[in-house]
Amino acid sequence: MVTIELFPLVGGFAENKDIARDIRRDQILPALKNGESVVLDFSGIESTTQSFVHSLISDVMREYGSDVMDKLVFKNCSETIQKIISIVVDYMQQT
Repeated sequence: MVTIELFPLVGGFAENKDIARDIRRDQILPALKNGESVVLDFSGIESTTQSFVHSLISDVMREYGSDVMDKLVFKNCSETIQKIISIVVDYMQQT
């Protein structure tokens, strides 16, 4: 299992889509290709944007399908972050 601590990469407000893309490309996808689960740790992050979360996981879901959600763990998420993640996951499952 690979744990990615997001706060050191994005600070208290996760909004930079380019950073999300780099995390996806350099950490999430390689871990999944190795058969590992990925923990996305939101400790210290107060909020995020929908576009950040979309950039973080949408291509992962396109490549692996919605079953990949069994391999992604969203840890230490505020209620707001949980809602944003749910919106993105629901949207990706409909497309």
